[in-house]
Amino acid sequence: MTIAFTNARLVCPKGGVSEGNLLVRGDTIAAIGAIDVPEGAEVVDLGGKMLAPALIDLGVFAVDKKACRFGGVARVGLMPDQSPVLDDPGIVRRAALSGKPELWVHPLAAATRGLQGNDLGEIAINASAGARAVATGRRWIASAGIMRKLLLYARDLDLVVVTHAEDGGLSDGTVATSGETATRLGLPAAPAIAEPLAIARDLMLAEEAGARIHIRQVTTAAGFDLVRAAKRRGVPVTCGITPAHLFLSDIATNDFRTFARLSPPLRDESDRQAALQAVADGTIDVIASGHDPRGPEAKRLPFADAEPGMAGAETLLALSLGLVRDGQIPIERLFALLAANPARILGLETGALAPGLPADLIVLDADTPWQIDARRMSARAGNTPFDGLPVQGKVLRLFKGGTPVE
Repeated sequence: MTIAFTNARLVCPKGGVSEGNLLVRGDTIAAIGAIDVPEGAEVVDLGGKMLAPALIDLGVFAVDKKACRFGGVARVGLMPDQSPVLDDPGIVRRAALSGKPELWVHPLAAATRGLQGNDLGEIAINASAGARAVATGRRWIASAGIMRKLLLYARDLDLVVVTHAEDGGLSDGTVATSGETATRLGLPAAPAIAEPLAIARDLMLAEEAGARIHIRQVTTAAGFDLVRAAKRRGVPVTCGITPAHLFLSDIATNDFRTFARLSPPLRDESDRQAALQAVADGTIDVIASGHDPRGPEAKRLPFADAEPGMAGAETLLALSLGLVRDGQIPIERLFALLAANPARILGLETGALAPGLPADLIVLDADTPWQIDARRMSARAGNTPFDGLPVQGKVLRLFKGGTPVE
């Protein structure tokens, strides 16, 4: 099949924004720009709408096809915190096949057996079964010795290590960030320093090992400073964040609303402002949803008893577009954060508009207004702290390998 997208506003993380056409043959992009439409091609006239790479959501906790379709996500990096844990090649292989053909799942293998932080997992075997990276899951590995062995092993396999950055000695048993809000609500809280403590150790170990490390969520000013300094030294480190930590502070927990119970917890407003600056200056490499749909049995509980997590795949793009409208970053930089950089971290040849790359595409109306409604979300559960928020930007169509995803 040959498809010609015409009259498009082409948005590419590497090529910038331009007006023109894009030709798809089979499952790959064949040509882009001022091209002639071949005879017999299916013509899709976009009338000036945006055509951009489909999103790659790095670090989801559930394979949720409907939510991904709504949000323009064609690929996900699946966290190992599954039931059963992704620490066996058979389980990894099944996970890799679980979304096809509409959604490609790239499993992140468990760094340690059962994610217990004690014994290294069978990383090489799991990589041969389809794992694109190795991850510590929702928890930090407390043992520096185990973490060092993991980084050395991953380096030899040329795999990135995806880490969770919270020192468990400070954060275990807590549900909030220490400060005025947690004190007023009487919530068990950990100081924000739990994050930079974890980051500092892991960066030193990664630098000594020469290993690639991706800190899945950095949310504090001190954490960003450490990552910046490490990048200047040449440490192969990348980091991510979710829209929740970009647009919400711990004030969102004021009414004990469990949809705002996240891991890591929401931070002080000063940290949120530091996060916005880290996006603008390039410290943050990835914006991901942290998609973790939780039903009422996990959320309709007292705040301290509720499970952390939010449904985010279908709101990821609309919320992130706010950074463009506010002048924080240009739209091509946004798609680097949402597509090109996650692809590079996972070793995938995709995430941009260029001949030879997979035709994973979205048609986007960046100005369409809509309202986030937790009761009507496509996700398995609508536990979003952005319930009721008006947003702009809607995915009109999603193509996976040139095939429409309905």
